[in-house]
Amino acid sequence: MSDVDAALADAFAGEWGRVVSVLIRMTRDWSLAEECAQEAFVAAARRWPVDGVPDRPGAWLMTTARNRALDRLRRAATEGRALREVATTVATETGPVPGDDVPDDDVPDERLRLIFTCCHPALALEARVALALRTLCGLEVAEIGRAFGVGEAAMAKRLVRTRAKIQRAGIPYRVPPAHLLPERLAGVLGVLYLLFTEGYSATSGGLLRTDLSTEAIRLTRVLAALMPDEPEVLGLLALELLHDARRAARTDGAGRLVPLEEQDRSLWDADGIAEGAGVLRRAERLAVGGPGPYVLQARVAELHATAPAASATDWAAVAAVYAELAALTPSPWVALARAVAVGMAQGPDAGLALVAGVEAGGAGGAGGVLARSHLV
Repeated sequence: MSDVDAALADAFAGEWGRVVSVLIRMTRDWSLAEECAQEAFVAAARRWPVDGVPDRPGAWLMTTARNRALDRLRRAATEGRALREVATTVATETGPVPGDDVPDDDVPDERLRLIFTCCHPALALEARVALALRTLCGLEVAEIGRAFGVGEAAMAKRLVRTRAKIQRAGIPYRVPPAHLLPERLAGVLGVLYLLFTEGYSATSGGLLRTDLSTEAIRLTRVLAALMPDEPEVLGLLALELLHDARRAARTDGAGRLVPLEEQDRSLWDADGIAEGAGVLRRAERLAVGGPGPYVLQARVAELHATAPAASATDWAAVAAVYAELAALTPSPWVALARAVAVGMAQGPDAGLALVAGVEAGGAGGAGGVLARSHLV
């Protein structure tokens, strides 16, 4: 990979969501925003090998995409009405659109604004998450379809219908007031969780996408500041921090995954683990009605992250947490994880007996979403 190719890949991972977010705010047209963002990256692929990578790639892309959008609006405008509306909106509601002369951090929460727009309660939960992953992260429709267990064509139709519903309903592009935050929380947390997971994956298209998980952590921190008493927000933040603390040991020099029990624990980030554990304690104190799924998943991550050696892992405690999680949010994936933990704690026969139950679980077991999974 050339330096320009690497710069383009880094810019896509780090800037796609920001560019699309600003263009949606500017044009109120989701399709136009995505198209103009794509055109900006195509222009970069043509110009950067000739002119060199700009000092501030994000600003270059933002300016190029904004100019593309304005050109398209000019061609489509009747007697300048659309342009006047855009100018008024940008000037009075959002301030200047970032460009070469505007620092990138002038709009630090633009992507969080987009997540909340995608996660409006008028939209189905799966549609909210899928739209945010497509618009915010630039994930391919096929990738999102695989995450939801549907084909690319079906997912493409869902995304088109969801964008159209946002347009028809006039859903505002903003972070809602405090009293409306809870009704959108499940969708927002789902987006942030999947955003982190995508970035935390060892490889994606042959490239590390650590910027996605870093962005997920940043946005989760922002959300925690908006909702400081919500235990599930803190649970998700703890989960992200505890996993991210192990990043340096997850792959070898060739980029191959290193199993948890073989990882060099001296490479783990002790400060990150300590912060994650502290955030988890706060979440647990706030969870007066019992822990939610993100708090429980963070407990599992903490049990692994704080074990001084793989052999010292408290597998019985891990299995107990998975049992709680299975009761709260039944899923074949949780059932399989519990089976592994039980097998480690009580021996292979006990674990395999639970695996057999997962395999016999019909649509939710190996006959359904786990049918071709290597995990079974």
